[in-house]
Amino acid sequence: LITPLLLLLTFSIVDFSSIFYVYLALENGVSQASRFGVTGAVLPSMTREESIRSAMRTATPTITLPDAAFTFTHLRPRQSTWLTGIGGPGDVAKVRVNYTWTLFTPLVSQFFTNGQINLQVESAMLSERSFN
Repeated sequence: LITPLLLLLTFSIVDFSSIFYVYLALENGVSQASRFGVTGAVLPSMTREESIRSAMRTATPTITLPDAAFTFTHLRPRQSTWLTGIGGPGDVAKVRVNYTWTLFTPLVSQFFTNGQINLQVESAMLSERSFN
């Protein structure tokens, strides 16, 4: 009688711990990516978007992020509408990442649609006034 409850509790702890880890890794990664992006720096032989994606992937080495997971928007000074793209000097740049995490255990995953949970993280920072 107690064994199924203990198993459910144990597997829940494992799955929710992994979700928490992935969420924190994504939060840190998107913060590092936006910090890199607001400098205007570009890695050799890459576009600015590719450089930001690379910074995010470097900060989250245990997570595989496809290019489609990234969304870039920016807000121009004295404007109220977010525009697509990275933006330029003096703009507020936002990096958003949508990531789908598949739960480990069948016992817990049955409580989620397709056994997955969608995690969305974003970070916005003011770009430097001039890019070098």
